[in-house]
Amino acid sequence: MGGILSAIQLSSQGLSVQRSKMNVVAKNIANAETTETKEGGPYRRQRVVVSEAKDRSNFHSIMRKANSRLFHTNSKHIAGRTAVRNENSDVPSVDSDVVSEDRASFKLVYDPQHPNADEGGYVKMPNVEIVTEMVDMMAASRAYEANTVAISSAKEMAKQALDI
Repeated sequence: MGGILSAIQLSSQGLSVQRSKMNVVAKNIANAETTETKEGGPYRRQRVVVSEAKDRSNFHSIMRKANSRLFHTNSKHIAGRTAVRNENSDVPSVDSDVVSEDRASFKLVYDPQHPNADEGGYVKMPNVEIVTEMVDMMAASRAYEANTVAISSAKEMAKQALDI
């Protein structure tokens, strides 16, 4: 059963990462025309940086953070079965909360009527390419779908193992 829980844990981390990526892509698309931010200057494209987390979380803590009520604290009997905490998992945890700015240069667009145009009539536009963002969104969406299928498959395998 530990292997199935590890598979679900890994896929749930993948869901979180892909959701973060889709949120950042949506923010990039929404700000593709923003020429003035609170910090000053045009909006800078953002990207999610995924790396192994320093603190290793177990399956129970991941589910608790997701506000799931599927598992209870510690080991408790649920309908005659035991919910198992997988504290010694070999599945690496990931940290996807790190968002970095793309330091690529801004696009210069000639528009002398724009309120943010310089003396030469050029406006600094965000370094966001809609086509790139759409490709990133599609990739994140497909990876999200793959993780949901993996979780469903693991749940089905666990169910079939209990029926034996």
